[in-house]
Formats: sequence, structure tokens, C-alpha cells
Amino acid sequence: MNTTPASAGAPVGGSWEELVTMALLGTERRPPPAWAAGREAPVALLDAAAVETLRRRAGVRAARAAARPEPAAPDPRPGLPPAAARRLTTLLADRPGTGGGGRRGTAPDLMELLPQWLALANARGFAPPPESLPALLDAARGRTDLRPAALAFAGPRALWLARLNPDWRFALRSLPGGGTALPGPEDPGRAQQLWQEGLFAERVALLTSIRAQDPGAARELLATTWATERAEDRLMFLDSLRSGLCAADEPFLERALADRSRNVRATAAELLSALPGSALAARMAARAGSCVAVDRTRGTPSIVVEAPHECDASMERDGVVPKAPAGRGERSWWLGQLVEAAPLGTWSRRLGGRTPEEIVALPVSDDWQSELHAAWCRAAVRQRDPGWSRALLGAPSAPEAGGPGAVSLAERSKLLATLGSAERAEWVAGFIATHGLSEAFQLLGVCAVPWAGPLGRAVVDALNIARDAGSYPWSFSGVMGLAERCLDPAEAGRLEGLTAVADEPENAAPGAGGYWAEAFQRLVTTLRLRAAMTSELDGAQPR
Repeated sequence: MNTTPASAGAPVGGSWEELVTMALLGTERRPPPAWAAGREAPVALLDAAAVETLRRRAGVRAARAAARPEPAAPDPRPGLPPAAARRLTTLLADRPGTGGGGRRGTAPDLMELLPQWLALANARGFAPPPESLPALLDAARGRTDLRPAALAFAGPRALWLARLNPDWRFALRSLPGGGTALPGPEDPGRAQQLWQEGLFAERVALLTSIRAQDPGAARELLATTWATERAEDRLMFLDSLRSGLCAADEPFLERALADRSRNVRATAAELLSALPGSALAARMAARAGSCVAVDRTRGTPSIVVEAPHECDASMERDGVVPKAPAGRGERSWWLGQLVEAAPLGTWSRRLGGRTPEEIVALPVSDDWQSELHAAWCRAAVRQRDPGWSRALLGAPSAPEAGGPGAVSLAERSKLLATLGSAERAEWVAGFIATHGLSEAFQLLGVCAVPWAGPLGRAVVDALNIARDAGSYPWSFSGVMGLAERCLDPAEAGRLEGLTAVADEPENAAPGAGGYWAEAFQRLVTTLRLRAAMTSELDGAQPR
């Protein structure tokens, strides 16, 4: 009896795409190549497809016979509940672009829900079904934004597969130490050896890992080789000190101000200016304070500005870049850098004990207001000062929807990020209620998910108003997509009434009513799907 499988002669290197093309065109128009000689073409094609399917499910590239690899490390986490496992398979089966373009219809975008599903599964401590790992790694390979959550969920088996399949080597690069355990501060001997002998990526991962556990130990490790490192490496290592930055880092950073690399000096100065009690912050406060004062000779007090006339060597050492960008005046360029680096507490003492709101409300003479307030915006973001952020943002209902320093939506977004999530959502809801959605997309991106009730209602109300006004519907597709991912699923019932096709005003875009109905139906369907995802994961939630 012949026990040789029918697929024994199938091509080792045949790709799935080639086999699909062959099947779609037919074996008469695209006959199998020489490996199918002696067999009926349709049978040979099916045999090859079976072999390729098995390879894809195994997640390992075919190769010559060799010693069997060591088993993957065990994953102690509990497996997914059956319904959640089926949901994961459905989410991973979806691919971008399968809708064929044009109107999206009412079907949810499953790939856009995968990041949220992964976050929920990781929060609950589940492990993936082994058979889902190849598709999960393929999804993470194509989308870098998925990688942290996907690899955390995939666990040790993903690293085992990544060592066997070059397509997934990104998983080894994405994890500290390439997936191997890094020595910590409690093992200085191993840490020092890896620091002295490891590859650059391993050294960065080691420094980052130790910094998270013991900031002082990481700083001391960096100091042992600082003088012999390349400039680009010094810059990368110095950037790792942002995590856990504290007053104990000041002596090391002060020495870095004399570094021979301008970029290293600038980064050291930026880090020191984020420490309000540092000597550099005091020097910057003195320089900036000498440039800004209150003029009390008029009926209404105002701020007067005398920008620096030169950038001396001491200013350069403290991180001031002397050469202004094209189209920018030198004096305003120097002033902006000084004010940005000065502790914000300087200004209340310098300007008569006024609060940030009172300072921002003062008129500024000689057209220096935009430059001064923009520098205060950057300082508030760098120093994470919510009081100054509130003053610079102003009331969301104010004309132009921002405080005098918020010169762009990007700056408003950064200022909002310094506030608590509830306050942030309340401000953006007020912005939308006054100014609509056309300018709000970037601001919505900094709000916590799921959106708080007032923010969610403000977004839905604004969309409904846009529909009733006959607005061009496709211009709101970005906000609608964001709402699908960020609205609280509990809002689904309240949105049912918006899924009907509304009467179109005379000036409405042709077909707008049908588009809006589809968009709201998709929104409701997606919210219910998100609620189902959570329910499935909570069906057997581990401790």
C-alpha cells in the first residue's frame, strides 16, 4: 500500500497568493508548474493548497529536516472564554481594504476594534489560543500601532515563533533585550557586563529597564561609559533619563551642558529646565525676568518686553540656540527660548503677585503678545502645569475657541493633555457645543476612552445638527469613525432614533440622508459590538 501523501510533491516555496490566483483563473488558463507533472491539475492544486494551509496554521516556515526546536516557554495565563476566542478569530480575519472603497455601509470596521479588544484582554490577564498566534503576529507586522498590545497578549509563544520565522523578527526587536530577561539593579555584575558588551539596542533596553526600577542606578551605569560613547548614542541614552527625572539627576545633566555635541547639550538643557529647582532654571528665570516687566505708568497696567540683544556664550551653554530659523527674528527667537525654559512660578513673583489668568489677561506692548504667550504655552506643556494650561486655554466658548496663547489646535491639544481626563472632556465638550466639530477632531484625540457622558453627547448632538443642516456628510467621516471607537457603548440605545433616513433640506448634498442613516446605523452596530466584546471577555474573567 502506498503511504506517500498526495501532497508530497507539492512545492515547498509556493505562495498562498499564487495558489489563489491559479484557482481563480482556472488550471486550464494557469496550469500548475512542473511539480504537478503526472497528476490531474485540479487535484495537484488542492493538494498544494492543503499543504500551504497547514504551513500557515503552524506559523513556521518550511525548511530542511533538522533537530526539533525546544518547546516554547509555558504561558501561565488562563485561556480566553470560548466566545471571546471566536471573536478574536473574527477580528483577525478582517483586513483593511476588503470593503472595496466607496461608502462603508453599516458594517463595523473590525480591524479598528482590534486594538480595543487587545487592551481589554490584556487588562483581564488572558492568554491567546495558540492557533491564533500566526494571524495575530501578521496583524502586528502590518500595523506598528498594534505591536505593544499584540505582543503583550501573545506572550512567550510569540517570541518562540519569532525566532523561527524571519517575518516576525520585529517581535524580538520590539521587546527589551529581544525577549530575553534583562538583569536588574539587584544584579549589578550581569548588568555591567551587558552594558559593556551588549549591542546598542540591548544597552538601550537595559538602561530603560533599570531606570524604571532604580533611576539612580541607571544614571550611575550611564556615567561609567559616558565619556567614551558616540555622540548619537549619548543623545539616545540621555533621552532615557526623561523617565523618573528628579533633582538627583541635576549634577549629571549640568556636566552634559558642556558636551561637545550640540544636540546633547540641548537635550540636557531641556531636561534641566523641566526641574524648576535646578540651577539652570534659576539662570533662565533671571534672564527671562530681565526681559519682561509690568508698565504701571499708564492707566491700565501692561506688559512691556525688551528682548535680548545678543546670545552670549553662557546662554548657548544653557541650551539657547543662537541661529534663528529662516523668517524668524533673532531677538524674538532668543526671547522665546528663555521664557520657555524659565519656571512658570517666576512670573507671579515678577509681575506683581498676579495669578496666571491675570497675567495672561494683561495687554502686551509692541506686538510681543503672540511670541510671549506661545512661549508660555510651551513652558506649561514642558512643566506639566495645569494652572497655566487653564489660563492659556481660556474658556472653550471664547471667540476663536482658545486663550491668547493657544495659537493652534496642536498647541491646544498639548495644553489639554496636562489636565485631568474629566476636565479635559468637559473643555472639549464646551468647545464642540460652541464651535461645532469642524475644528475639534484633533482635540478629541487627547480625550480618555470611552468618552465621558457630556463629551459623547456633545459629539452626537453636533453630528445630528450637521445632518439636519444638510452638511456635506463625508466631511464628518473622521469624527464618525472616532465616535465608533470612543463613545461609551451604553449610548447605543439613545442613538436608535438617528438611524432612520431623515428628510433632506433643499440645499443638502445629493444622497446625504441615506449616508447619514448608514453612518448612524454603523455607529449603533459598532457600539453594540463593543459591548458584546466586553461581555464575552467578562464571561469567565480570571482573578
